[in-house]
Amino acid sequence: MNRKDFLKSAFGTALALTGADALARHARPEVSAPPAFTLPPLAYGFDALEPHIDKMTMEIHHDRHHKAYVDNLNKAVEGTPMAKLTIEQILKNVSKHPAAVRNNGGGHWNHTFFWSIIGPGGTDRASGPVADAIDKQFNTEMAFRDAFVNAATGRFGSGWAWLLVDKNKKLVISSTPNQDNPLMDVAEVKGTPILGIDVWEHAYYLKYQNKRADYVKAFWNVVNWDQVNKNYAAAMKG
Repeated sequence: MNRKDFLKSAFGTALALTGADALARHARPEVSAPPAFTLPPLAYGFDALEPHIDKMTMEIHHDRHHKAYVDNLNKAVEGTPMAKLTIEQILKNVSKHPAAVRNNGGGHWNHTFFWSIIGPGGTDRASGPVADAIDKQFNTEMAFRDAFVNAATGRFGSGWAWLLVDKNKKLVISSTPNQDNPLMDVAEVKGTPILGIDVWEHAYYLKYQNKRADYVKAFWNVVNWDQVNKNYAAAMKG
């Protein structure tokens, strides 16, 4: 092989290798980082809270509303240091973050919490240590319920009502607008929620229409007091 033929052969081989490498890179699927936050599955069926909260409401509430908060939160934190933080760390300093993070981060945390404190087989009476704490703080459970119902029904527009443990380790009832919660540095009343109710219309309108008070009354039938007690114990240790 003369020098001219050798160079032609070498050049052709180089082009073939370059092309093959390019094709391999093109064929190799891009591996994207997993989303910072994910939609938690319900621990019970959509129809498990019937007749108090209907199946359709639960399905739409979880699979559409909550999912939208998760998706939009991931978009808001993608490529930022917030993507490496826990949701609690984000909410603690939420005033420093964009509105999309406050709204969707709150929506994600609030709903994850809400699904855990409601469930099938609930009792309409408080039990355990939290029941004793309620009696001590509010004198009677009925007085507590009246105050909680007033917070839930009195919240103008969309929002939440909470039973929380404040910095003095006392039980306090509060309400927050939109998707805010007591963990946020912007909250008027700060503390650790142990019980909460969603009073956005999407939480009850299919069944109760504009009768929010009826929905709040039905809520007591699905409260998971075992989980509320776990929340209370953790808050008292924190």
